[in-house]
Amino acid sequence: MPSTTAETLSLVTRNVSVAPLVLLSAVDHFNRSSATKTRNKRVVGVLLGQNDGKNVRVSNSFAVPFEEDDKDPSVWYLDHNYIEAMNDMFKKINAREKLIGWYHSGPKLRASDLEINELFKRYTPNPLLVIIDVQPKESGVPTDAYFAVEEIKDDGTTTAKTFVHTPSIIEAEEAEEIGVEHLLRDIRDVAVGTLSTRVTSQLQSLQGLHHRLGDIQTYLKKVLDGQLPVNHAILGNLQDVFNLLPNLSTTAAAPSSRTGAGAAASTSTSTTTLGGGEGDLAYAMSVKTNDQLMAIYLSSLIRAITAFHDLIENKIQNRQQQEEKDAAKKDAAAAAANGESSGPNGAAASGSSKDGKDGEKKDDKANGVNGDAKEGDKEKK
Repeated sequence: MPSTTAETLSLVTRNVSVAPLVLLSAVDHFNRSSATKTRNKRVVGVLLGQNDGKNVRVSNSFAVPFEEDDKDPSVWYLDHNYIEAMNDMFKKINAREKLIGWYHSGPKLRASDLEINELFKRYTPNPLLVIIDVQPKESGVPTDAYFAVEEIKDDGTTTAKTFVHTPSIIEAEEAEEIGVEHLLRDIRDVAVGTLSTRVTSQLQSLQGLHHRLGDIQTYLKKVLDGQLPVNHAILGNLQDVFNLLPNLSTTAAAPSSRTGAGAAASTSTSTTTLGGGEGDLAYAMSVKTNDQLMAIYLSSLIRAITAFHDLIENKIQNRQQQEEKDAAKKDAAAAAANGESSGPNGAAASGSSKDGKDGEKKDDKANGVNGDAKEGDKEKK
């Protein structure tokens, strides 16, 4: 178990990533337990994954039979034989997934967590504890990861075991992302635009930041009141956070050694300089905010104008298509009318042409007969 500050910091800086499958398994475990008489009791399970010393990947889990006394937290039961049997079966399925820790539904740490953590040291030297909030009341990551450490006190007394918090994220692999997207498809509003999604995510981030700042304030107040011991690792991290904040205040001018009117003038100059700095900051923030709002306004205006133009073009195209259809119908009707009117006239003309041809044939025959007769008369003479 880590006992030095360096080892504790190494645990704090570890990256813990939890797969969505683990969250679904924990929620299913809690719902199945809630259906029985053990309602509103926390559930415990085993975490499987990989731990290379810097990154911890929780990829799978399974439930474990667990019972505890609500009145006496020190009385609890955990079936370690079941853990060993299930662990052996999971090794046959995937040898890369090893037992790296355990989880419970919390939502906070309990007094018996250290004792349960000692039991899991039979299977892994430094087990990971992940508290999964199966009934979250606030938006954010529903997991909290902890490692057990030996806390060294400043007064030289004996060390005590405690949990140190390490950041955790929800990270899915490519195959898991498809399943998660399928599950979120029914609850996600497709009509919501990208801007609304971004604003909602930023609002949730600000709410999470406000909650974390409240926790920091509560912790520092308890340290000042003597309710909690001083933890130099936490104070060092807080100092790093404060060092990253921008310097928004302006320094006043150095006090002058002059007295009387000169001192009053220098004081007024210092006050004016300080006020001017705050005014410049407010002006700069206002200008930046106005620029962003102007960009949003212009983008919305351009989008509306483009949609309006598309609507006009669509109306024009529909009108042109309707006019072409009407013209085609008129042409077809006119052609049909012309065909019907030209039918009788054509028949009469063909009849007259036939009569003309018959008359010509008759004349030829008559002329032929007369000619033959004339030639016969000449021969007789």
